[in-house]
Amino acid sequence: MLSLSPARQKFWQIAHTPDREMSIEHLVEGALAIAWEEYPRMDLGHYRDIFDRMVRDLEPRIAEIRYPLKIVQEINQYLFAEQNFCGNDLDYYDPRNSFITDVLERRLGIPLTLSLIYMVLGDRLGFPIEGISFPGHFIIRPQHPDLEIFIDPYNQGEILFPEDCANKLAQLYGREVPLQQEYLEPVGIRRILDRLLNNLKMIYLRSHEPSKALAAIERSLMLNPDVPTQCRDRGLICYQLDRFTEARIDLENYLQSVPHATDRGIITQLIEEIKHCI
Repeated sequence: MLSLSPARQKFWQIAHTPDREMSIEHLVEGALAIAWEEYPRMDLGHYRDIFDRMVRDLEPRIAEIRYPLKIVQEINQYLFAEQNFCGNDLDYYDPRNSFITDVLERRLGIPLTLSLIYMVLGDRLGFPIEGISFPGHFIIRPQHPDLEIFIDPYNQGEILFPEDCANKLAQLYGREVPLQQEYLEPVGIRRILDRLLNNLKMIYLRSHEPSKALAAIERSLMLNPDVPTQCRDRGLICYQLDRFTEARIDLENYLQSVPHATDRGIITQLIEEIKHCI
């Protein structure tokens, strides 16, 4: 661990926190650690202060509100009408949309990062909100017994009922898709951080930046060490970077973990090629 950068050490500590002890603060600090690795000279305190200021702005505005839906409307007014947070439709795959620091500065993000900000504010205001890993999207749900709604921060805090979620699913896939109950189940902090890293992984693979994609996979494996496909992908990128010994170990471990993998033939052939390179 001593050889890790300060950002990676910080993320390692968060990743090794037991699930039962993980809180919204671990989510904030994990997201900051991900951004810190990209921007090693950044001042983490500056972004913590931004969150603190936003909470101070909102506290007096909701202090006397007794109806939970009114609290949602007040947060929506503050975030989207006054602070101008919005989804980045023009450049959805810009990696900056996945760095919470950039999202706080630019007011542009993707469903996951905008939801993260909303969740942090709700938690600190005593209005806890959980993340919902909706297929192809990310939404949130207030943890309030009198409020059976979902919220879509990417679409200006749009309020959704289950039937609206079914319609949104059809919009996302361009066809009717049955709304499974599991699509509306809450997800934990570990899964949210992992999804954030997987977003970055896919962005960097698309933009042909293997070293950055590898860094995302490495941190994902800190969160969930036993995911064979991540081990495989790490091996493939190591092969691409001429790190042949590491590639061979990862690919052999992948085949050992998934002996009937559909890509077994391709991976076996690649391992044979690597043997001639070592």
